Amino acid sequence: MDTMLILLFFLLGLIFGSFFNVVGMRIPQKQPLVNTRSFCPQCSHQLKWYELIPVLSYILQRGKCSCCQENISLLYPAIELITGVLFAFCYIETGLAPELLTALFFISMLMIILVSDIRYMLIPNKILLFFLPLFIIMRVIQPLEPWWSPIAGALTGVLILAVIILVSRGGMGAGDMKLFGLLGIVLGLEKTFLTLFLSCAIGAVIGLGLLLFKVIDRKQPVPFGPYIVAAAVVTYFYSDSLINWYFTGLL
Repeated sequence: MDTMLILLFFLLGLIFGSFFNVVGMRIPQKQPLVNTRSFCPQCSHQLKWYELIPVLSYILQRGKCSCCQENISLLYPAIELITGVLFAFCYIETGLAPELLTALFFISMLMIILVSDIRYMLIPNKILLFFLPLFIIMRVIQPLEPWWSPIAGALTGVLILAVIILVSRGGMGAGDMKLFGLLGIVLGLEKTFLTLFLSCAIGAVIGLGLLLFKVIDRKQPVPFGPYIVAAAVVTYFYSDSLINWYFTGLL
């Protein structure tokens, strides 16, 4: 495995992660993505080029705006760093195969959704509609086995989430349901079920921890998107290992 290419994908991930922050913050607010420079959300100070270096600018500024000295959200460098690591991991896992492009698109969508759902508890339709044709095209180029698995995965993901929404009377949002439709296209039927199970398990564990440490109260709404994102990443890269481990333990 070429170390220089791993580093290149990591650096690309840092750069794109910075852009994904912008997309995830602005799309739900219906703000333009182009022709508008990045600015401090507290004082509207327009950021200079040296204040936009992924992760490094946050460290050098000690997590504060250079103008108003208000704290900069840790979400910005976190998304940049996570995207960098995951982009590099995409290359490590797939090499320069066609699936690499699918993996990069997949991580890109998940990072934007992570920002949007954490910040606004919203998964924008514009984001899902942008990635939908890309995933369909990639699954035509690089089909799963069997070929109908992405179709079944998408339909199953949507239907199961629709039932959960109806039974829980809005306990989950329509955005989560639509997201599972796209996950089904990328992951296929079997891995969609695994993603649903893992997202519920991760959500239950983290939710219980937040309640025990009184970070949130029982009536406080919590976005489910981050748990879906975490589960989808684990499933995409490690589903075969998880399934083999599970069935090996049963035998």
